[in-house]
Amino acid sequence: MLPKTILILAGVLLTIPAFGQQSPDAASTQPQVKVNLLNVCRPSAEEQREIATALARIPKQPLFGPDFEISHGVSTLADAPNFLQPGQGAQMSGEPSVARYVRIRREFAVQALFSSVQYSFSSDGQSMVETLVLHVRDPKDLIQVSMEDSASAISSVATMVASNTPASRIRLERFGKSSVALARCSGAENGPPPDQSAYEPQFRSASEILANYRRLLGVSRTVPAELAQIPGAGSKSSAKAKSAKPAANP
Repeated sequence: MLPKTILILAGVLLTIPAFGQQSPDAASTQPQVKVNLLNVCRPSAEEQREIATALARIPKQPLFGPDFEISHGVSTLADAPNFLQPGQGAQMSGEPSVARYVRIRREFAVQALFSSVQYSFSSDGQSMVETLVLHVRDPKDLIQVSMEDSASAISSVATMVASNTPASRIRLERFGKSSVALARCSGAENGPPPDQSAYEPQFRSASEILANYRRLLGVSRTVPAELAQIPGAGSKSSAKAKSAKPAANP
């Protein structure tokens, strides 16, 4: 007759596999994860049509209501934004990035497709970014349209906002669907950039919209004036801009 301790141990070992197994019903109830990858370099023909249609519906001569908002401030980023990649040879410090920003928002007065437009300017001393976002009044399929451009901070803010930098990114946020995006893409591993000539009409349209709303929102006057009100930001940005050295010519 085996001792009681051995019998108890054998019983425990026999019950272990039962806890490690899952029934088919339990496995089928596990939530499924779906990942959508955006091909921002080469969107499909259908996505191109969606982008073109959305851009065409943005009013060129909008009627603004009396409500508006202008704000400025400083934002500290622990990590560099993934959409801003330093040029080859640029010196990036490990310190947190401090960006100055200005936001301008206006409401549309009539019951049009879009309810408001917001322009944002951001500069961290190494890169300057402009973003224009239009929000849909009654989102059913489309939620918002955004356009973006960027440039190295080797020139003044006044020069940047007055130079009509062409758009480099377009994005549609859709209700209940994945986003649609188009962006200027460079070559991978020093290879040639992809052929994006088919998307020039969309980039050209977005650039014209950016230029138009810079003028309508008074960006060239407002942005430099608002940034000048941020205490001590000018000297820090100048120092960072000098530390980002351009790549040497081969």
